[in-house]
Amino acid sequence: MGNDTISSSIYSVMLLVISMAACVSTFSIPSSAKSSSLSSFSSSVEAEALLNSGWWGNFSLANRCSLKGITCNRAGSVVRMEVRLFDSDGWLSNMNWSSLPNLEYLDLSYSYYLLAGEILGEIGTLSKLTHLDLSNILNIGGVIPPTLGNLTQLVHVNLSRTDIGGPIPSSIGNWRNLIHLDLNSNNLNGSIPPEIGNLKNLVEMNLGLNHLQGPIPSSIGNLSALTYLSLCSNQLSYSIPPQIGNLKSLVEMDMSSNILIGSIPSSIGHLSNLTWFYLDLNQLNGPIPCEIGKLENLVQLNISLNNLDGPIPSSIGNLSYLTHLSLHSNQLSSSIPPEIGVLSSLTYMSLASNMLDGVIPSSIGNLAYLTHLDLRINLLTGPSPNIICGLKNLKIGGLCRLEYLGLGRNDLVGPIPSGLTYLPHLAYLDLSQNNLFGNIPACLCLLATVNFSYNHLNECPHEVCRKAVDSSYCVANKGKEIKHNNLFFCLLFIALLVILVLVARSCFHNPQKIQSEARAMNHVDICSIWNYDGRIAYEDIIKATNDFDIRYCIGTGGYGSVYRAQLPSGKVVALKKFHRFEAEDPTFDHCFRNEVQMLSNVRHKNIVKLYGFCLHNRCMFLVYEYMEKGSLFCTLRFDVEASEIGWTQRVKIVEAMAHALSYLHHDCTPPIVHRDISSNNILLNSQLEAFVADFGTARLLHPDSSNQTVIAGTYGYIAPELAYTMVVTEKCDVYSFGVVALETIMGRHPGDLLSSLTSPPSENMMITDVLDSRLLPPTNPIVAGDIVLVATMAFACLDPKPKSRPSMLHLSQEFLSRRKALAAPLRTVSLRNLWNRKMDFVHQSNEHVISAQV
Repeated sequence: MGNDTISSSIYSVMLLVISMAACVSTFSIPSSAKSSSLSSFSSSVEAEALLNSGWWGNFSLANRCSLKGITCNRAGSVVRMEVRLFDSDGWLSNMNWSSLPNLEYLDLSYSYYLLAGEILGEIGTLSKLTHLDLSNILNIGGVIPPTLGNLTQLVHVNLSRTDIGGPIPSSIGNWRNLIHLDLNSNNLNGSIPPEIGNLKNLVEMNLGLNHLQGPIPSSIGNLSALTYLSLCSNQLSYSIPPQIGNLKSLVEMDMSSNILIGSIPSSIGHLSNLTWFYLDLNQLNGPIPCEIGKLENLVQLNISLNNLDGPIPSSIGNLSYLTHLSLHSNQLSSSIPPEIGVLSSLTYMSLASNMLDGVIPSSIGNLAYLTHLDLRINLLTGPSPNIICGLKNLKIGGLCRLEYLGLGRNDLVGPIPSGLTYLPHLAYLDLSQNNLFGNIPACLCLLATVNFSYNHLNECPHEVCRKAVDSSYCVANKGKEIKHNNLFFCLLFIALLVILVLVARSCFHNPQKIQSEARAMNHVDICSIWNYDGRIAYEDIIKATNDFDIRYCIGTGGYGSVYRAQLPSGKVVALKKFHRFEAEDPTFDHCFRNEVQMLSNVRHKNIVKLYGFCLHNRCMFLVYEYMEKGSLFCTLRFDVEASEIGWTQRVKIVEAMAHALSYLHHDCTPPIVHRDISSNNILLNSQLEAFVADFGTARLLHPDSSNQTVIAGTYGYIAPELAYTMVVTEKCDVYSFGVVALETIMGRHPGDLLSSLTSPPSENMMITDVLDSRLLPPTNPIVAGDIVLVATMAFACLDPKPKSRPSMLHLSQEFLSRRKALAAPLRTVSLRNLWNRKMDFVHQSNEHVISAQV
C-alpha cells in the first residue's frame, strides 16, 4: 500500500472521529441534569435500603431524611447514621450497606436490639466513611473483617466492649488518617500487627482488656502523635521495645497486667509529657532506670507487682507533680532515698513488700498531703520512726492528713511513739510483727483498723467501738498542734458549712421557717429541740449525760464525741458534742449555726434525723435520732452481731443507701454530694434499718463552678480520681457506695479485691468465695438473685472511669423494680461473670439519662 493510500485512510478515520464527537456533543445530556438524575437514583436506592432494614418500620420514601438518627446532605443522600436504643425486630444483616455509598458517619453504639451476629464485611464498601462506632453491643461477635481495611478515610474507630474475637487484621495498617482507635474489652487474640506503625496520625489507641499475645511491635515507635496508649490486661510478652521512647507526645501509658519481661528501657526518659505511667502486674526485672527522674510531669507512677531489684533511684525526687507512687511487691533493696521527701504533692505512697533496709528518712515528714503510707514487709530497722515521734517539731501540716500508715513486718524497736496521736485523720494503723514494747496510746485503740500483733506491747486499754476513751486525753495530746492548725481548719469548715446552708433554700425553701430560726439563734444561750415541747433546756442534757460523763460516750470522731442521752420525756437521743477547743473558737459559732440550718432541712427516711441543737456557753452539740445498733462497720466487725444480719437485711441496707444517695443527688437543687460514704457513716436502728449519717463534709454541686476541693472522706472509700483531679462529682459517692455494698455482703472491707477489679477476675473465683463466711450461702433463688444484683451493681460503681459508673437514681430504681430469681445455683456464679455483666448497668443508666433528657 502506497503512502498516498495510507494518508487517505488516516484522514478518513479522523473525519469519522470528529463526526462522532460532534454527534456526542449534540445529543449528550447536560452535566447538571445528569448529576440530578444520578442523585435521584442514589437517593431512591438509599431510601429502599433504610426501609428494607426494618429498623424504622414503615415510612414514606420522601421522608427518609427526617428519620431519627439520619442526616442527609443537600442532594438528599444519607451521610450520617446515628441510631441506637431502638426496640426493633431489625438486625444488622437486614441493612444493605452497599446502597449507602455516601455514608461518612456511622454510630450504632449501645444498640442492643438493633444488631446481632458478626460485623459484616459489607461495611468495607463504605469508602467515604470517616467515623465508625459499634461499641457496647454485647451480642456482636465474629471477627474484625479484613475488608474494613478498605476504609482509608477513617478518622475514628470504636469497636470496644463487644464479643468480637479473632486477630486484629493487618489491613488496619491502611487507616493512615486514623486519629482514634478503641478496641478495648473484647476477645481479640493473636499478636498486635506490625502494620499498626503505619497509623502515624493516631492520637489515642486503646487495645486493653483483650487476649492479645506476643511482643509489642517495635513499629509502635512510629506513632509520634500518640498521646494515650493502653495495652493493659492482655497476655503480651517479651520486653518493652526501646522504640517506645519515640512517643514523645505520650501523656498516658498503661501496660499493666501483662507478662512483659526484661528491664524498663532507659528510653522512657524521653517521654517528657507523660503524666500517667502504669507497668504494674508484669514480670519486669532489673533496676528502675534513673532516667525515670526526667519524667517531670508525672502525676501517677505504678510499677508494682514486678521483679524489679536494686535501689530506688534518687532521681525520683525530680517528680514534683507526683501524687501517686506505687513500687510495692518487688525486690527493691537498699535504703529509702531521702529525696523522696521532696515530692510535696504526694498523697499515696506504697513501698511495701520489698527488701528495703535502713531507717525511715525524716524527710518523709515534709509530705504534707500524704494520706496513705505503706512501708510494710521490708527490712527497715532502728527505733520507731522519728518522723512520727517528732511531728510537733515539724512544719505545720507535716503528715497531718495521713489516714493509712503501714509499718508492719519490719525490724522496728522501742515503744510506740506518742506522736502518733498527732495524726487527726488516721484510720488504719499496722505496727504488727516488729519489736515494739510498752503501752499502746489509748487514742490509737479507737482507730477503725489497727494491728499491734506480734510485738511486746501491753493490751489495748479499751475495746474498739464498744468503749470510748475520754476525748480530753486525745485533745490534751493534740492541743499544741491544733493551736497552730486551728485557723486553717476552722476557715475550711466555715467554707463548707456556708455552702451547706444553701440546701435549706434549695431543697426545702421555707422563708418563714428560716427567718424564725434565724431570730431564735440570735440569743447567746439557745437550745432548740424540734418535735418536743420546747421546755427541754441545757440543764436537761447535762442531767441526762451526767455532764457528759464518759459512761455515756458511745463513740468519738474527728470533730467531737457522741453520747447517749435519755430525755425527760423518755425519748433516747444521740448527742454529737463538739470538741472544746473548737467550741472556744468564736468563728466556729457561725459554722455551727450554718450546719444546723442545713441538716434541719434535709429530710429522707434513710437519712438520720436531726432533732435539734444546743449552743450554750460555748458548749455546742447536735441532737440526733438514736441508732441502737451503731455503725455498720462495728456491726460487721464482731462475729455475733454480724451473724444477726442475714442476707435479706444486708440487701435492704444497700438498698437504703441507694435511695438516700439518689435523693441527695437527684431530688435536691443543686445536688448534694456526701463525700464520706463509708461503713462508719451508715447507722443501724433496732430493726436493722440503715441510715446515712455525718454530713460534715457534704458539698453542693453548682453547675457554674469547678467544684474543686480538698480531699475529704475515709481512706479505702475515696474515689481514685479525687487524688489527681480534686473535682467533686456525684460519681465520687457512687464509687464509695460500691465499696460499702461489697463490704456489706463480704463482711469486711474489700481492699484486695478492689485492686484486682481493673481487669476481669479469675474464672475460678466464685462469688461464694468472697461472701461473708459467717453466714451460710443463700439458697432461696430470690435472695441469691438479690446478692448477685448487689455485687454486679458494686462492680459497676467501682469502674475507675467516673463517667462509666451508673447513677444513683438508676440503682435506686433497680431496687424498686421486680427482682429476678437466680436460675442457677449461687455457687456456679463467678466474679468474672459479674464483672462482664456490670456494663449492663452503665448502659441502662445511660439510656435512662437519655430518655429523661428527651
